[in-house]
Amino acid sequence: MPFQIRGLEAGHFSHLFSLDERELAAIGAHRVIADKEDAYPCRVSLTRVAVGEELLLLNHVHQATPTSPYRASGPIFASRASKAGVYRDELAPILKDRLLSLRAYDADALIVDAAVGENGQVLDVIQRFFSNPKIVHIDAHFAGRGCFGARIERV
Repeated sequence: MPFQIRGLEAGHFSHLFSLDERELAAIGAHRVIADKEDAYPCRVSLTRVAVGEELLLLNHVHQATPTSPYRASGPIFASRASKAGVYRDELAPILKDRLLSLRAYDADALIVDAAVGENGQVLDVIQRFFSNPKIVHIDAHFAGRGCFGARIERV
């Protein structure tokens, strides 16, 4: 079953990079300079950024349906220099080699199924979830910290 993983739109965050530290703090955001490899997963490009790259750490509503008891938000990194990554029928780089919590949602934004997996297991779980016609999307979260990673959609 074909699927797509698309990064968040850079335009949602680009204007925030012009804010100073006080203005960022007022909205609960922080400017971060990547200081080690493989530690800063950008939710726009869906890649791990290089050392020295500027990002913002901020809250993002990833499950926005107001009538869902699963409405949720959490911390994400967004890179200044990124544009939305799109990955079809493959895992985005930030989702590879990570233990993921996968939550499958129906059209009412209710969880229908959930699983934990890593590497090739994740692809098997995606296929299993999408074999259920009720499931419209899957949200991947990093299992360790629980942060939203990316949305996986049917194509």
